[in-house]
Amino acid sequence: MGIGALWQAFQQAIFVFLQQIEGVVGDWGLAIIVLTVLVRLALMPLTLKQTKSMLEMQEIQPKIKELQAKYKDDKEKLQEETLKFYQENKVNPLGGCLPALLQMPLMFALYRVLGGTAARPGVLMKFFLENHITGQFYFLIPNIASTPKQVYSDPKLGAIAAIPYILLVILFGLSVWLPQALMPGEKQQKMIGAYMGVMMLFFGWSAPAGVLLYWDISSLWGVAQQQITMGMAKRAKAQEVVLVQSPNVAESKAKKGSKNRKPS
Repeated sequence: MGIGALWQAFQQAIFVFLQQIEGVVGDWGLAIIVLTVLVRLALMPLTLKQTKSMLEMQEIQPKIKELQAKYKDDKEKLQEETLKFYQENKVNPLGGCLPALLQMPLMFALYRVLGGTAARPGVLMKFFLENHITGQFYFLIPNIASTPKQVYSDPKLGAIAAIPYILLVILFGLSVWLPQALMPGEKQQKMIGAYMGVMMLFFGWSAPAGVLLYWDISSLWGVAQQQITMGMAKRAKAQEVVLVQSPNVAESKAKKGSKNRKPS
């Protein structure tokens, strides 16, 4: 079986799985939300590892900046020393990318299942057309396979009907920018996050509403989980520092007391 056939089988599996969920919850939008939650739960161990990797990268940033200043005129040496430093401290700079990368095939498959192209509708869009049904999400999104652009441009629907779709696009852009904005880091990284958020607005305008719904829910979940996990990790780190310092403080006080004690 070739790659193309495997890809088609994967898309079909996503459609069948969504169809099974929809049969339980009774709504295609809710089915996508359930799918999102299931994927997020499956990725939780990797996401926790991602957050740990991000915290480790924050802790070593001062040392990385020292290396950059020291070897600013020797790029090859800088790369060598940086890699050596990562290995010595057991830090993987790409450790935070894995959960997002693992979701990309699902995102592309969902895109194909929902919308496809104008010439060849996606599996779910074709299913909607053949069975004369809609994929409403509590009547806010009449068709999760439609794009915001299609709804906004349809004279029968008009701008009012496009409002929920436009909100999905805005949330899509914010979901790309927000994680970077909440992370302590350099101003340049935050600017890149802002530019990416704006770019995603253009992409989201032509993306099926179901894909936007999946990504928005997934990103909100990710931001909440990241903030909770980082808060817990920082509190644990602070507690660890207190425990390490406590014996030293007690020893210092004991020495000070013995010096101040007058001989009898």
